[in-house]
Amino acid sequence: MAPSSAATDYSASSPSMPSSGWRRVSVTAYVQIAIVGILFYSFFYKDIHRLVVQWLDPSWSHGFLIPLFSLYLLNRRKEDVLQAPIRPSYFWGILGLTASLGLYALNIAVLKFGYGYPLLMLTSLASVVLLLGGWKFFQQVWLPVFYLYFAIPLPADIYTRISRPLRLAAAHVSTAILDLIPNLEAVSQGVTIEIEYKGVRLEPALDVAEACSGMRLLWAFLALSVLMAYLHKRPAWQKIILLASTIPIAILCNMIRVTVTGLIYIFGDPQYAQGVYHDLLGMMMIFVAFFLYWGLAWLMENLFVEETETPASVIVRRRSSEPPAEKEERL
Repeated sequence: MAPSSAATDYSASSPSMPSSGWRRVSVTAYVQIAIVGILFYSFFYKDIHRLVVQWLDPSWSHGFLIPLFSLYLLNRRKEDVLQAPIRPSYFWGILGLTASLGLYALNIAVLKFGYGYPLLMLTSLASVVLLLGGWKFFQQVWLPVFYLYFAIPLPADIYTRISRPLRLAAAHVSTAILDLIPNLEAVSQGVTIEIEYKGVRLEPALDVAEACSGMRLLWAFLALSVLMAYLHKRPAWQKIILLASTIPIAILCNMIRVTVTGLIYIFGDPQYAQGVYHDLLGMMMIFVAFFLYWGLAWLMENLFVEETETPASVIVRRRSSEPPAEKEERL
């Protein structure tokens, strides 16, 4: 039995045929991962099922993609992950797992905070990874683990508190834009836009519902921007700006969505401003958001060029390359 200080090697060795990528992992390691996965699912299967049901809501349907993106992040770092030493951190891993499960039991018995169940499930997963892999291994996989947070829907009360101001902002801005159209008068009453065109009042009034708050676009776009900022090689300050820009970009795109919906409602067929057409318009905004995001990234990449030192090998001294000047003859 190897001493605890030595790193455990889970890679499969074959002297005749060297393996690459995940094929280097031994069958034993995959069996251990499967056992841990089954135990984890057996304990949290109710919370996992509850999450999947919530993902069926169009506002959180991107949750189905988050685990796939997390696996993609893990695959991008596979060489670093496979080279990381496996030194189980029993103290911190057991401490984190005990705290997570203890709070989970307390939440069931006393707190009954629905949002706490998936959060504690996530911290339990992180604790298991730390327990079995150790700190060196955890440093390579912490982002794919915590990236799963974007698959957790926000609580209803928090969602409402955030979406309400976004709905109000979208209604006010869209009203101001629509009011610029000749023969059209638009007035916002909270999240409702009352429209009168050529003296005819349009009924019913245009309602900026919760689906139009932009929260769906904001949460999904924030998850994807974190993925892009992590994968693209650029200075840290540019990554911070790109991440911070996701909020105003998502809000702007949602204002565009509400305005376009209003134009369709006034000048087109009202049926195209609701139902499946309304949802398709919302999905199209993700492409607009990424175009703005890509434009900002391109702007920073081309306006701010990092200075690089000239390699010493290409510096040619003039004194060594030119023949020495002839000395002047003294009279």
